[in-house]
Amino acid sequence: MNQASSGASRETEKLLVWLSQREEEMASLTSELVAIPTENPPGKNYHVCAGLLEKQLREFGLNWERISVPKKTNNDGDAPSILLASFGEGGRALYFSGHYDVVPAQSPEQFHKVRKEQFLFGRGSCDMKSGIVAMLFAVLALRETGVRLGGKISLILVPDEETGGDWGSGWLARQGRLGKNGIGMLTAEPTSGIVWNANRGAISLRVNVLGKSAHVGLQHQGENAFERMMPVVARLQELKREVERRTTACNIGAKQGRNSILLIGGQSAGGANFNVVPEKCWFTVDRRINPEEDFDAEKSRLIGVLEECKRDGIPLDWEILQEGRSASSSDTSPLAKALAGSVQSVTGEAAKFEMCPGLLETRFYASQNIPAYAYGPGLLSVAHGPNEYVDLRKVRDCAAIYAQTALNLLGA
Repeated sequence: MNQASSGASRETEKLLVWLSQREEEMASLTSELVAIPTENPPGKNYHVCAGLLEKQLREFGLNWERISVPKKTNNDGDAPSILLASFGEGGRALYFSGHYDVVPAQSPEQFHKVRKEQFLFGRGSCDMKSGIVAMLFAVLALRETGVRLGGKISLILVPDEETGGDWGSGWLARQGRLGKNGIGMLTAEPTSGIVWNANRGAISLRVNVLGKSAHVGLQHQGENAFERMMPVVARLQELKREVERRTTACNIGAKQGRNSILLIGGQSAGGANFNVVPEKCWFTVDRRINPEEDFDAEKSRLIGVLEECKRDGIPLDWEILQEGRSASSSDTSPLAKALAGSVQSVTGEAAKFEMCPGLLETRFYASQNIPAYAYGPGLLSVAHGPNEYVDLRKVRDCAAIYAQTALNLLGA
């Protein structure tokens, strides 16, 4: 962390010193959060995690509110809990947003947090419980160092991001409680040191093709769901060849592709045994839509292929697993400039703006014309993996970057 930046203001230097003295506190809270298995799906232990976060907000002396979202769940999941908090006063609001749900672990041991020097291992350490901690301590640093803001920071902590966000940020948006008076939004996704200012849209489906079971010796009495599935896949492949010729003009990472995406068969299964005519086969379709494409038109075309197959007599149905629109924000907005300046000041490196390879909750804010960006302490390459970890020094740096960005944008 570059504490000796020649351009650093007195307020910025105070923030950096304060955060450097709280590194162990940040590591401890991250460890506590990682130990809570908030796996989604199905949505486990939301109440426990929200309770810990609520306790932290209360100890930090912030104004806060906890909302229990009225959603029916199965026996394994909790109803979503959303936490809202704020610091500062005034009409302008800079949003800090984080999600505390995590993808399912490959083994229970991933929730047995392990620390090796400056590295903390465990599910959610990277995506994105460490980012939540960085945002919490950024707000506390501003409060404890007596910084005056010409506006406020609105902190939003949600579940459900890993399955599309409908019962977290999406629910707040539908209630008219997301982005009020917003001049910008930051979220702490594991961006590997990059600023994500755009994301592809996503439509993910599970397609079920139906048949009739029969013993292999009497296969003429059955109806083979696998064979019926093949022409459905063939028609989707025609669409795939067309859409994947399109490219985006957004900045992308060196390992990314510019082409639009249609993945067929990420998951698939069917049949009861090798000697039984399969009565059902299913597969997934994952369509990723570039920001330049029309989301509604592309969704209609994808569903249209399935409807056409159904009209042609193929018995099938489908379920939408997730959907979200693409979004982009300028890399020259006041928030983008404030964030870039903070990254440069704290890390000594120029900020790079790129499109995220996945879906982002920035889209809920960008749809309201609020500039929205992702920047967090984790590495995308280890997120969701069996050896997920975070460098705790990056958590400290991100806390400094968030605090300095707020100071740059809202400084009185």
